[in-house]
Amino acid sequence: MDNKDKKNISRRDFFKTMGAAGLATAGLAACAGADKDASASKGEKKPGGMTYRTNPTTGDRVSLLGYGCMRWPMRPKQGGKEGEEEVDQETVNALVDYAIAHGVNYFDTSPAYVRGLSETVTGIALSRYPRDKYFIATKMSNFSPATQTRQGSIDLYHNSMKALQVDYIDYYLLHGIGLNGMPAFEQRFVQNGILDYLAEERAAGRIRNLGFSYHGDVKVFDYLLSVHDKYKWDFVQIQLNYVDWKHASGWNTNAEYLYNELQKRGIPAVVMEPLLGGRLSNMAQHLAARLKQHRPEESVASWAFRFAGSPPGVLTVLSGMTYMEHLQDNVRTYSPLEPCTDEELALLEDTAQMILRYPSVPCTACQYCMPCPYGINIPGIFAHYNKCINEGNVPSSSQDENYRKARRAFLVGYDRSVPRLRQANHCIGCHQCEPHCPQSIKIPDEMKRIDRFVEQLKQGTL
Repeated sequence: MDNKDKKNISRRDFFKTMGAAGLATAGLAACAGADKDASASKGEKKPGGMTYRTNPTTGDRVSLLGYGCMRWPMRPKQGGKEGEEEVDQETVNALVDYAIAHGVNYFDTSPAYVRGLSETVTGIALSRYPRDKYFIATKMSNFSPATQTRQGSIDLYHNSMKALQVDYIDYYLLHGIGLNGMPAFEQRFVQNGILDYLAEERAAGRIRNLGFSYHGDVKVFDYLLSVHDKYKWDFVQIQLNYVDWKHASGWNTNAEYLYNELQKRGIPAVVMEPLLGGRLSNMAQHLAARLKQHRPEESVASWAFRFAGSPPGVLTVLSGMTYMEHLQDNVRTYSPLEPCTDEELALLEDTAQMILRYPSVPCTACQYCMPCPYGINIPGIFAHYNKCINEGNVPSSSQDENYRKARRAFLVGYDRSVPRLRQANHCIGCHQCEPHCPQSIKIPDEMKRIDRFVEQLKQGTL
């Protein structure tokens, strides 16, 4: 793996690195419906319709836009205590209805998402449709010791089918491969025999596609690909966006390497974090203006989604769409997809390098660090800090020209977005969150840094 090449790449080179296998494994196709037809089998697109990719193993025609069910909308719990929340099922149903009506047919969830409620909520919304109208992806999220025994993991698997109201799962993933290295992988999937059990479930037809999501130690990723002949992975989920393509940080690995390794083996890629936790849609205004200058009628986020969807070996691109306007924008981007041009690829690479010059926290709001035992809203704190960086509201000193405006914007926004009892000053440095972070963020250190900055703003000592 060579992570040193930072040069701009042409569109020809970009697609060349995808490998010829990508063209064979994921033909482009698009139409508004979900039934197979002659044009789809040839990889053609119908104007205005959702773009589809074909799974080489099963022949599934999967929508290029996949629905990530990690961030379903919440509302105050009816009859609950102050501050209690519940999932807004009516809004979830409306989002799913719009998605399916506009060609989205891949829904990705996990027993760990939305405080353990995502599978149930997603199952309620999807069960209103015929089973052949959607593909459901969920995960073996056996992170806790209780679920790492053989029976505990089997129970987790069966509970997923019960919550989702299905008798088979289309896409099943080993969740969080690479977190804490090979010892964790061995403990969660090998020593308890669960990996072999899931392979047997695939053979029995109760799992149609078996794969894994990669976060972390690349040695584990490489190992699992080395045993591809034995397990025959049907797909692999990776973090891919125009920053991580060549400039991944922390435990993340350059997506260029991950993708190419999959292509060598003809394994389709499912993309997560196309927006890098929102950083590629809420970027500094002068960077957003550069993109808007080229495509003034399109959102900044659409650039990231077009990049993520351009590699032909990508089966689907996941987006956690909490709001209808986000869903509608992403549907427009992929109905149909316009792959990035040479000029656009060069612009995005240049933009990526400029983004890396800003000292934002590489948090993707995955929530794996939550809940904090001391009630701290870790993703919320990072989101506010990054937002202020992007908007120029993090002054380096009291001598800055816009210091007063930036100071007020940061402090007022902090109290509005994160309740005071959940702010960074309550972190005691227990480090319980740190091992769970796929981005290898030193969370307690960042909490201290942000709290120190807040106190300096309050005291006027910056």
